[in-house]
Amino acid sequence: MDQMRLSPKLVIGDGPGGADRAIDFYRDALGAELDVRHSMGDAVVFARLLLPGGGELHVKDADDVDPGPPAGGGGHILDIVCDDPDAVVARVVDHGAEVVFAVDDQPYGSRQGRFRDPFGHQWIIGTPIAMSEDAVQGALDAWADGSTG
Repeated sequence: MDQMRLSPKLVIGDGPGGADRAIDFYRDALGAELDVRHSMGDAVVFARLLLPGGGELHVKDADDVDPGPPAGGGGHILDIVCDDPDAVVARVVDHGAEVVFAVDDQPYGSRQGRFRDPFGHQWIIGTPIAMSEDAVQGALDAWADGSTG
């Protein structure tokens, strides 16, 4: 295999129609575009959303095989790199997301924060890290030692 592409699939455990509500949320809050949607009865079994600037996200309704996330999320965190994380977080909060960590300048060179979407999935949102790997490690070491504030 010459190439691999990662496409996270989020299971939406919000009852029938949860995946459709998630599609609306990701479209309205993140600017995603619905590309494909397949259902069986009332349940969405596969939907592909295209993200601005590339990448894709898949969603489906929870079922007996694929349960939704536990309360509070868990197990995974999605990571978005963008130019204006403050604006994106303001938009997702307007659409029902909850801030986990406010967007702020981080000692490792990114303006970054975290939110939980209305379906329990956590997302880190931030600007690109503009420091070298050694500088990032040095900043994290200083942060862990309490010598940065």
